[in-house]
Amino acid sequence: MMVALQRWCRVTVWGPDGTVVTSCELDGPGSPGIGAIGEVARLALVASRLGGGITLADVSPAMGELLELAGLRVEMEGQAELGEQPTRIQQGKEEIHPGDPSA
Repeated sequence: MMVALQRWCRVTVWGPDGTVVTSCELDGPGSPGIGAIGEVARLALVASRLGGGITLADVSPAMGELLELAGLRVEMEGQAELGEQPTRIQQGKEEIHPGDPSA
């Protein structure tokens, strides 16, 4: 019996010059857990060490709640909340380009 996967979010990793390095979907059966949050944090840390960052798109409500509980505040348009250091995690909207497999 196959269990349907639910998309939790799309992660785009970008380099210091703003170019996209890679993009992937985080998904799994049911709601996201601490492993999904760990993956986002790991990607953000690696990207930050390389001078870049990550963008989250199509964030499910459950994933958004877990990100907030874990203290991984998602930035909107690169602005950190007052008194916080930016984590270089941004929330964005997914763009669809002609020729994309999902288009």
